[in-house]
Amino acid sequence: MKKLMTSAAVLALTLMSAQAQTRPAAPVTPSDYQFTIVKENPVTSIKNQNRSGTCWCFSALSFLESEVIKAKGLKDPALYPDFSEMYVVRRAYADRARKYVRMDGRMGFSVGSDFGDALEVAKKYGLIDQNSYSGLQYGYDLPVQGELDAVLRGYMDAVLKNPNRKLTNVWPKGLEGILDAYMGPVPETFTVNGVSYTTQSYRDAQGLNLDDYIGFTSFTHHPFYSSFAVEVADNWRGTPSWNVPLDEFMAIIDHAVNNGYTVAWGGDVSEAGFTRNGLGILVDTEVKATSGSDQERWVGKAEEKPVEKKAVREIKVTQENRQQWFDEKTSTDDHGMHLYGIAKDQNGVKYYLIKNSWGESGEYKGIWYMSEEFCKGKTLNIVVNKNAVPKEILKKLGLK
Repeated sequence: MKKLMTSAAVLALTLMSAQAQTRPAAPVTPSDYQFTIVKENPVTSIKNQNRSGTCWCFSALSFLESEVIKAKGLKDPALYPDFSEMYVVRRAYADRARKYVRMDGRMGFSVGSDFGDALEVAKKYGLIDQNSYSGLQYGYDLPVQGELDAVLRGYMDAVLKNPNRKLTNVWPKGLEGILDAYMGPVPETFTVNGVSYTTQSYRDAQGLNLDDYIGFTSFTHHPFYSSFAVEVADNWRGTPSWNVPLDEFMAIIDHAVNNGYTVAWGGDVSEAGFTRNGLGILVDTEVKATSGSDQERWVGKAEEKPVEKKAVREIKVTQENRQQWFDEKTSTDDHGMHLYGIAKDQNGVKYYLIKNSWGESGEYKGIWYMSEEFCKGKTLNIVVNKNAVPKEILKKLGLK
């Protein structure tokens, strides 16, 4: 998911319809909403990506942690896994750097990425627990990666210049040296609950089949029931997603949640209706980009005005306007989160429970309530367990 935006404040919402004009004008904070949980699946604790563009990794690993909980039937949160995000980020940095050189710099080189990256790292290199590898060797308790990102980019651009007209075979060692300095060397073995592991054996002990995870999207510029790599810069590995009609796309999400699975969610949060305080509502109003911490980039500063209830009349999403927003780039590749449940508000409007990676912020301590219309319109892609997909849809795709 992309992580660089220009600085500006999110605009307060304005009245958008005659129907809305009849509603009370008092500003509404999320506490004015009354949510009832319909279905909620287990997730691990809220994490904080802080000042790093690593939402793709936090959300993907949260998703995999829930997969472990389900696969092992874990009931005690004390036994829940806690995978190291920065280990996956480190491995992804190195893989991307090698491709960046092979592509002569004609691709993005940044920390932003997507779910396929995290899954590929887990398949290729394994996983490690947070206690064994924090990836934070530079004096902070939470990720602060601006300097590391700049140093890596400077180093890679120097390599790309190829001043000797022939690359040496040691530049990858220099890259690893930078990563060791900022993130720490990866231990060859580590111990979890008294058992010694390598990263590969620890992954294998989790009860996961990483080949079971498949991506979905819903756009009309590719044929339905075919797969393609969603055309966003951070999908640098070219991970494919299956393209299905919008009603089936939403049916996959609902079927997964209702059958005890969760969903890795990627999409656009640069909307005024995606608030700092835990709401995601698809209102029709102008949006400006924001800056600062990862949270402030998308939802603005804490002092900004909340969504007003009088303006919360949602757009009804169709396949056509969803495609239009993607084509005109008003639906962009902003953020990755973890969808794990379904709720309804006091008016019977359907929402999804979303675990974010901005710490225990907002009215719901790190959880967002995303309306069904927001999800329909602003989701770019999802990843689910193949076993969570309705069988009739798998059959259309030629999958078993």
